[in-house]
Amino acid sequence: MKREEPIEVTVYGAETICAGCHNLPSSRETASWLEAALGRNYGDQVRVRYVDIHRPEGDQDARFSRRVIEEELWYPVVVIDGEVVGEGNPSLKAIRKKLEQMGAEKVETSPGPSA
Repeated sequence: MKREEPIEVTVYGAETICAGCHNLPSSRETASWLEAALGRNYGDQVRVRYVDIHRPEGDQDARFSRRVIEEELWYPVVVIDGEVVGEGNPSLKAIRKKLEQMGAEKVETSPGPSA
């Protein structure tokens, strides 16, 4: 059964790439590719939101941003329903697993044009 409200996937990160992540995409780029990939898989059942840990908006984002900084988590940090499901180089497989545990269902996609 399809969910009423979209599941929010929050990507916490910063404009600067973390020290150990020099060969990886930026946090904002990660949020963009997650939005595209998850949108293809789950349509409007999922919403991706990016939060800059140095400029959080709201108390909840400020608290989690402090946690990312104080615990030296590797960003981007991907959070779903209060649970960290990925950091540094997040796994799309782990993110999909969490979304499906929460009731997200893959949408049917029509096959592309035949070659």
